[in-house]
Amino acid sequence: MMKNPFVTSGYEGPEYFCDREEETAKLIRQLTNGNNVVLMSPRRMGKTGLLYHAFQHEEIRTEYHTFIIDIYSTKNMNDMVAEMGKVILNTLQSKSKKAFDKFVRIATSLRPGVSFDPLGNPTWNVEVGNIQNADNTLDQIFDYIKQSDQPCLIAIDEFQQIAHYPEKNVEAILRTYIQHCSNANFVFSGSERHLLAEMFSSPSRPFYASTSTLNLESINPLKYDEFARSHFEKVGKHLTDGAVEAICERFEGVTWYVQKVLNYLFADTASGETCGMDMIDVAVNEIVKDNGTIYADLLYQLTAKQKELLVAINKEGKVKAITGSKFIKKHHLTAASSVQTTVRSLMDKQLVTSHLGIYEVYDKFFSIWLSRL
Repeated sequence: MMKNPFVTSGYEGPEYFCDREEETAKLIRQLTNGNNVVLMSPRRMGKTGLLYHAFQHEEIRTEYHTFIIDIYSTKNMNDMVAEMGKVILNTLQSKSKKAFDKFVRIATSLRPGVSFDPLGNPTWNVEVGNIQNADNTLDQIFDYIKQSDQPCLIAIDEFQQIAHYPEKNVEAILRTYIQHCSNANFVFSGSERHLLAEMFSSPSRPFYASTSTLNLESINPLKYDEFARSHFEKVGKHLTDGAVEAICERFEGVTWYVQKVLNYLFADTASGETCGMDMIDVAVNEIVKDNGTIYADLLYQLTAKQKELLVAINKEGKVKAITGSKFIKKHHLTAASSVQTTVRSLMDKQLVTSHLGIYEVYDKFFSIWLSRL
C-alpha cells in the first residue's frame, strides 16, 4: 500500500520532514555546546517533530541518550514524575539493556512498576498512584541522569504546564536539579508563549537567564512547495503551481494544517493526474465535514455567553481590543468584565488563543465550521 508522505502525527523520519534545516542545526549546536534551550511557537507549528528530527541526527543518536517527555496531559507533580520515569524507562528498554538495568537499580521507587514477561522482557505498568513521594522519585531519576554512561538530552514538551500545577514550587525544584546536573542538557518546549516568556525572562522566576531561546516560525512556502512537489512526483502525481503557497497563506503557515490539507490532496489525486487549485477547497471541506460531529459537541458543551463570544471572535477573525466598547456593542455582548472572564474560560478550554493581545479561534478548521453556522 502506498504511504501518504504528508504525516499528520508523530515523526516518520527525515524523508517526510520538511525543511527546518537552520532550526535543526541551531538546536543541535546549542545542546552539544552545553546550553539549555527554550523552544517556543504556536501549537501545531511542528515543535515536537523538530525535537525528534534533531535527536535522530547521527551525532546526537550515537553520542547521547535522548528523552522527549510530553507533560501536556499532566495535572500535578506526581503526574509529571510518573511521565518522566515512564519515558526514560521505555526509551532505555529499546536502546540499551545495560542502561535500562542501571536505571531500574537506581530508581528504586519505580521498581514496583516494572514487571517481566515469561521471556524476561521488562514492561512498564506503573500508575500515578504508585508514586508515593514525587520528590524522592525525582531525586532518583536525576541520580540516574548524573550517573548515565552517556550524556543525556532531555526535552520536556509543553513545559508551561507546570505553571498550572497545584504545587507552587515545581519551577524552583526543577531548576535546582537541572542546575546541578552536569551530565544533561534540556529543551523546554511550549506553545503558551506568554507563560514561557514569563518563566524564563522574569528576574523573579527560578529559570531566569538560564537558557537560550529558539522561536519556531512558519516554513518558507517555497521550501514547502519543493518538498510537496517532490513527493507527488515520486509516485507519478502532479501539483499545480501556486497550490502550496495558497495553502500556506490560507492557514498562516501553521505546519499541521498545511500537512493535513496536503495529506487529503495527495489521497484525492490519482496517479498521472494533476492536483489543481480547485481541489484545495474540496479537501478543506472534506476535513471540516469529517470533524463536524466533534465540533458540534464542543459547541454544545459551552454556556450561552461562551458560545456568543466564540462566535463573535470568529466573525472578526482576529480581535485586539476584546473588552473595547466597539467590539462589545457590535456583537451585542455584555459588560467588559464579563467578556474578560468568558474569554479566559475559552482560553482554558483551548478554543481561543491569544498572542500579543490578539485573540482568535485556536482550531482553524473549527473556525471554518463556525463560520458556516
